[in-house]
Amino acid sequence: MTIVALLGSTALWLLFTWLASAIAASYLSDRKGYGERPGLASGLLLNAVGVLIWLVVPPKADSLWKKIGAFGRGGKQPPPARPEDAGGAEPGAAR
Repeated sequence: MTIVALLGSTALWLLFTWLASAIAASYLSDRKGYGERPGLASGLLLNAVGVLIWLVVPPKADSLWKKIGAFGRGGKQPPPARPEDAGGAEPGAAR
């Protein structure tokens, strides 16, 4: 019974690795401007190699990878300059 349990836990970790590589490849391909589907397909079919492929594929000119980087700007967004920019007047003000 112990051998079956060891095989089950190994299979679970391999499943997690497979799914994580699909998620990572999908994210990378979407950020580089190619959409999520090509990355998802390559991540599911090629496992960790799919992630490595999307790391070396050049990003498109108008992609998020070129505009804001691999992970975004991070941190909080700067506050708006005026209350009108935030989407309306203050809650007790007369219109």
